[in-house]
Amino acid sequence: MENKKKRIDIILPNFNSSNYIKETLKSVVNQTYTNWNLIIVDDCSDKKTVNILKKYSKNKRFKIYLLKKNRGAGYCRNYAIKKSKSPYVAFLDSDDLWKKNKLKNQIGIMKKNKLDLTCTYYSIIDDYDNIKSIRKVSNEISYNQISKRCDIGLSTVIIKSKIMKKYKFPILKTQEDLGLWLNLLRDGHSFYPIKRSYSFWRKSNKSLSSNTYQKIKDAFKLFYYYENKNLIFSFYSVVILSLNKLTKLKS
Repeated sequence: MENKKKRIDIILPNFNSSNYIKETLKSVVNQTYTNWNLIIVDDCSDKKTVNILKKYSKNKRFKIYLLKKNRGAGYCRNYAIKKSKSPYVAFLDSDDLWKKNKLKNQIGIMKKNKLDLTCTYYSIIDDYDNIKSIRKVSNEISYNQISKRCDIGLSTVIIKSKIMKKYKFPILKTQEDLGLWLNLLRDGHSFYPIKRSYSFWRKSNKSLSSNTYQKIKDAFKLFYYYENKNLIFSFYSVVILSLNKLTKLKS
């Protein structure tokens, strides 16, 4: 029987994800590593999505919180982290998927090597679950590197709770994960990249086109207001980050 000390809390913000959430939740339930809790914070979704979530409410490992006001994914993750009581935290988005051995293999590597923070490669899929490419991460992940090009997939990350409890996601509509990574790296925490893909990130053509302006605006806010960089550095970082993002999307 798996020791309670090894329990993982999975953080999942959710908003109007009725097209994908069943498949996402199935990928959690099917994990070969079974000592987990799933903390879902629903961001005032439509009835169709909420009704899907309610079907899982009898599962004792599912902790579902329904917000009465839309607050954004960053707020939802921060809310869930406050509710977390396990030694490890893993992140998952409501349209992403995990391979069934993701938790077992990743937490095994962390324990064997006494690691606090890990990420992995991930597969990019389309709306029909077809694999389009594999996204790799750099061998050495630094503040300067991810300021220009961030390849860390949120749904690949597992972090020790004792570290995560000291941080918050910035309250932005996009780029909140980048904000957290910059905070962690600036404070001296190191990502250990695992060179295998255990997650599937959904690349939706609809969301890519509609979010481009918002991502640029939020990236500037992130560097200028949250990271306290000057105007020149902030504009430069946004331009480089955006150009590299466009290169990634075409690959």
